[in-house]
Amino acid sequence: MNKELKDSAPTDSEVILGILNNSEIALKRLYIAYFPMVLQLILNNNGDEDDAKDIYQEAIIVLYNKVKAGDFELSSKLKTYIYSICRRLWLKRLSQINRYGGDIRDFEEYLPIPDDEVEEHNDRNIQFGKMENALQLLGEPCKTIMEDFYIYNRSMQDICERFGYTNADNAKTQKYKCLQRLKKLFFQQK
Repeated sequence: MNKELKDSAPTDSEVILGILNNSEIALKRLYIAYFPMVLQLILNNNGDEDDAKDIYQEAIIVLYNKVKAGDFELSSKLKTYIYSICRRLWLKRLSQINRYGGDIRDFEEYLPIPDDEVEEHNDRNIQFGKMENALQLLGEPCKTIMEDFYIYNRSMQDICERFGYTNADNAKTQKYKCLQRLKKLFFQQK
């Protein structure tokens, strides 16, 4: 493992700046720094290591989305914020699977996290799932065109050359048709 990843936990500002600058190293250091704390929380409260990994991943996504949205204000230590999100997500998961006995063993300070933040995260996950299903149903070459343009940020000229269209305008027309089909498939789902 890199020396930079082994060093102590990143500072809160390093993490925030790292997320804003799309730094993989900052995210990896964040994962390494606070996962043991989350693992202990989950193991002490009817969960296993896989549960801890899932909850931690979700918490990092919540943090990432808040920071990227530009409306993130840290009113505590980042460690406390992450712990609080994980605690909230785990309580929600336990109540969904009826393993919540009404008390959770805490060993860290935590903040109350508003329900709407967790719900917003869950809603976004549902929408991503629907989009993934719609992409699978879309078929080729539309699926690849959509991924190339929207996920991999390839230019219309690159797509034109890759798929053998006569010019970028024809590729653009095809992308538009594919997008219309994708929207239709997305909105047909329940």
